Amino acid sequence: MKNNIRPIAVCIVHKNDSILVFEGYDPVKKETFYRPLGGAIEFGEHSKSAVYREFKEEIGSNLNNVNYLGMLENIFIYKGKPHHELVTIYEGDLANKLLYKRKSFTGYEDDNSEFKVIWIPFEVFKAGEAVLYPSGLLDLLLDKSN
Repeated sequence: MKNNIRPIAVCIVHKNDSILVFEGYDPVKKETFYRPLGGAIEFGEHSKSAVYREFKEEIGSNLNNVNYLGMLENIFIYKGKPHHELVTIYEGDLANKLLYKRKSFTGYEDDNSEFKVIWIPFEVFKAGEAVLYPSGLLDLLLDKSN
């Protein structure tokens, strides 16, 4: 089976000192991790359009003030299998202001499976108390804040 490079787009959403992420778990590594919301860029779709679409599909909210931050190449092992992603990173605001008032809520994948969406203080990632993916995102956000 041929492995492919998967293009994805994610969007960083800030609330005070926290960022909005989904919680994932790798049972092989026994690792809980966090990643900004977003997903696959469809063929012919601009990456910025992909983040708008993914937020609407996953949490039912539009985005405002979306700006490009950069791109990361992410090569990793998940559930014991190699993966390779090109991750376009954006920053923006939720149009649904009610979501800023919730500590956590449920998001939905294309197959209607659920995932936990949560606000995590950025300091938790800086202190190494939680894992933030894709690799290199923490450094990108730290460079931006300086």
